[in-house]
Amino acid sequence: MSNTTWFTHDRFGLFIHWGLYALPARHEWIRNHERISNEAYQKYFDHFDPDLYDPEAWAQQAKAAGMKYVVLTSKHHDGFCLWDSDLTDYKATNTPCSRDLIAPYVAAFRAAGLKIGFYHSLIDWHHPDYPVDGLHPLRDDLAFRQQEAGRDIARYRAYLHGQTRELLTRYGKIDIIWFDFSYPYMDWGWAKGKGRDDWHSEELLAMVRELQPGILVNNRLDLPGDFETPEQYQPFSPVEVDGQRVVWEACQTLNGSWGYHRDNLNWKSPEMLIQMLVDTVAKDGNLLLNVGPNGRGEFEPRASERLAAMGEWLRLHGRAIYGCGSSDFVAPPDCRLTQNGKRLYVHLFAYPFRDLHLPGLAGKVAYAQFLHDASELLLHEHDNANPSNIAPKGMPPNTLTLELPVQKPAVAVPVVELFLR
Repeated sequence: MSNTTWFTHDRFGLFIHWGLYALPARHEWIRNHERISNEAYQKYFDHFDPDLYDPEAWAQQAKAAGMKYVVLTSKHHDGFCLWDSDLTDYKATNTPCSRDLIAPYVAAFRAAGLKIGFYHSLIDWHHPDYPVDGLHPLRDDLAFRQQEAGRDIARYRAYLHGQTRELLTRYGKIDIIWFDFSYPYMDWGWAKGKGRDDWHSEELLAMVRELQPGILVNNRLDLPGDFETPEQYQPFSPVEVDGQRVVWEACQTLNGSWGYHRDNLNWKSPEMLIQMLVDTVAKDGNLLLNVGPNGRGEFEPRASERLAAMGEWLRLHGRAIYGCGSSDFVAPPDCRLTQNGKRLYVHLFAYPFRDLHLPGLAGKVAYAQFLHDASELLLHEHDNANPSNIAPKGMPPNTLTLELPVQKPAVAVPVVELFLR
């Protein structure tokens, strides 16, 4: 296991899903969903020319959004590679784009001060030796299945390991590798899913750690990794494995699709995204938030607007996120708590009328203020031994009350900063 100190401090990263599927703009699993053959999918390869690709602009948007690390798809399940791999012709350098897209990405984000990561698919629907199973785009074509029954996963495995070696030896220090995904539990009768035995995961992981000491590896090799990866949902509480808390990262989308999806209208509001980030950190997790650039290589306006809104909130509230984790204190209703040492942060998801009651904090807070403007909030300590200052009926003992202004501050999620004694 690698040292995750920087990871659990930084808390917020950018996921980027980008490839040929940006052209049809109908979801990154379009080959699977629409049962598309290699031949029919070729038109996207023949027309892939992201002339507006500017990784420095991507990096500046990520940095302005308050993100601290980035993970880009080197290859997704369709098998298309963004770098000039020696092991395949199915790569960006052979499209009208005619260049390696990974090298400038690494240089731009590294120059912006972000940690660098690669997402790499274990699945490959284009490779001639990746066995046809129940996730393959042509799974319903019986003649195709019979014709391809002799595929040899050992040859594909050598390809997988070889490409991983390329990625980890050509671009300097890499901080994260995000493999996706293992599915040994799936069984269609005529085919089974794939896991550690198919990937030779122990051997692959050993090579990764040898080539990049200190790199963080996720948990999708069908082996324990440096961090868990709940996808598209928020855990109820800090994530545990075998009863022990573990490092984890929620991977989430802006609109339910990872790749560029022109007609998807399920966009989360900036307020929801900020609450998602807060909720994650309050449960000791990281948030890896995805953008799917379009076919010309740009973040679309709806994505950029949301990143900018998160960045403005983090400009004012970053110290309630970076370096913070869960708290042992009890959060009031409709709130989340994050804590960093003797600073406790109360994130107000619903703004209360005038009084904010904080159970268990009586006598433990030296000072309180709104974080966005450092304006003082008055404290009221209840003393049940004093008849004139007795706690209202039904209030838990040792409750501290803060006096809030009636008007909600003009920020998406107000945060109260408490300086503990």
